Amino acid sequence: MKIAKISIIIPVLNEAISLSRVIQRLADVSHIETIVVDGGSQDETVNIAKSFGIDVICTTPGRASQMNAGAAIATGDILLFLHGDTILPANFDNLIRETLEDSQVIAGAFELRIDSQRRGLRLIEKMVNLRSHFFSLPYGDQGIFITRAVFQDMGGFPDLPIMEDFALIRSLRKRGKIAIIPASVITSGRRWEKLGVVKTTVINQMIVIGYFIGIPPHQLVGWYRKG
Repeated sequence: MKIAKISIIIPVLNEAISLSRVIQRLADVSHIETIVVDGGSQDETVNIAKSFGIDVICTTPGRASQMNAGAAIATGDILLFLHGDTILPANFDNLIRETLEDSQVIAGAFELRIDSQRRGLRLIEKMVNLRSHFFSLPYGDQGIFITRAVFQDMGGFPDLPIMEDFALIRSLRKRGKIAIIPASVITSGRRWEKLGVVKTTVINQMIVIGYFIGIPPHQLVGWYRKG
């Protein structure tokens, strides 16, 4: 029986601090390929990726365009989009394959854990995981995976400077089931540490609300970066 190959696509921009840990999780995992897509890093990100023998391609910055570029050269049956500061759980590859064996499931993601000791983030994690399970609405930092055939049929991520993951998942929900694997990725808590739990949460919700009421994405990304 053929084992489905997983292409792990990692869009990065100045992720030298986190990238080694992210890649180390992939060591000794078979039937995968890893593609790092750099958006113009000024630190050691590219050299770190290459030191692990990983293919690196360079594009203009922007997660949507970077992930689409990685997907365009991927050879796997399954695409896994992983942020450069997010560590996958153990046995992630088999969990993904088992999840996609359900014919009703067309995509999925993992539960979220934030790498920070701030107590307020435990509530944020619970809220994120409840939203993901009950509304089938995971975000990009949860490690979205999808079959390559479905991704290509969808036309990839929409060309947006922000909320590209949200837009893709909303479209996917109309086509099939979005599964949430009950195992957690660990994502960096640096933004939460820098801005604080309350301010970060408020900014994130403003971005979502702004997207829904039609504020232009280029304006939303400006708000996010100023946060």
